Amino acid sequence: MALYKIDNNQIVEITKSTFAQENLKERKDLQNMLKRQIGAICPNTLIIAEEFGEWEDSRRRIDLLGIDKEANLVVIELKRTEDGGHMELQALRYAAMISTLTFAKLLPIYEQYLKDEGSVIDPKESLLDFLDWTEVDEDNFAQKVRIVLASANFSKELTTSVMWLNEYGLDIECVRMHPYKNNGETFIDIQKVIPIPEAEDYQVRIREKKQKERESREHNRDFTKFDVTINGKIYPAQSKRWMMFHIISEIVKSGISPQVFENLLPSKKFKIFGGLLNEQEVYDKIMSQDKGGTVPRSDRYFVNKGEFFYAGDKTYVLSNQWGNGTLEAIEKLIKAFPKLNIEIKESQ
Repeated sequence: MALYKIDNNQIVEITKSTFAQENLKERKDLQNMLKRQIGAICPNTLIIAEEFGEWEDSRRRIDLLGIDKEANLVVIELKRTEDGGHMELQALRYAAMISTLTFAKLLPIYEQYLKDEGSVIDPKESLLDFLDWTEVDEDNFAQKVRIVLASANFSKELTTSVMWLNEYGLDIECVRMHPYKNNGETFIDIQKVIPIPEAEDYQVRIREKKQKERESREHNRDFTKFDVTINGKIYPAQSKRWMMFHIISEIVKSGISPQVFENLLPSKKFKIFGGLLNEQEVYDKIMSQDKGGTVPRSDRYFVNKGEFFYAGDKTYVLSNQWGNGTLEAIEKLIKAFPKLNIEIKESQ
């Protein structure tokens, strides 16, 4: 979006510039200005370190390290580029590195920052006053690490990655900073683009809901393993998907056409393609039906070499999605092929 001014009852567009054109450097200019006015991109935050890198690889440094009013650490990364580069990956590494910081460990870091800035204030009193604490509370300190990415713009690849990571409980913000030039003066338009301010509360609720749903699915997921015996051949400790695969494989090896499974198994458990396809052709066929979901469609089928079946001039590809109803399906196969002596039991 362009920026305009009203001049003589007319709307006049202000010239958009770049940080390079304005000769504004990342560290020397942007970082130096923002650390003194961090509220412009990250409200309610206290800067406690600059160019922080107290770990083994000292070449990697956090541009600005802050703490917010909730005692969460805040990693702030700055770029003057138009795509943000790979700053989200860099910031994730930094967030992991500082995630174990305690109040006690943070004090000397903040003290050094204050000295470098020429300040004589007491670091402990300053932190306690900012947090509105009367005493140190390590149990509630740095329970979360937030990430703030500030750049002239962001690539679609970066914003997609950030939105996906946020869905899994991370807290990453993207703040766009656009410089403009007007009558010899330089202006910066600063806008939070992720999460969109107007929808932030809604997005947080959706994120929390999805997180709870994932946790519920993980909690209720059946991880039972089974020992499978087919004509004396034992497959120990198999998951439901691999138990089904081995049973069907042994049935086909015995001379039974995979066509019989169309009537014995639940619908949509096989993809059937014309021709005798190899693994690359099977993969391409399945991915041609992919609708762009979180999980690639190919991950839902046995698509590796030796994992699909042939009958006549057709290729049968088995689904690996076996949950509820799997044991009932196996009972049908046991009854249909008694000569194979199929037996299953829970692994100990």
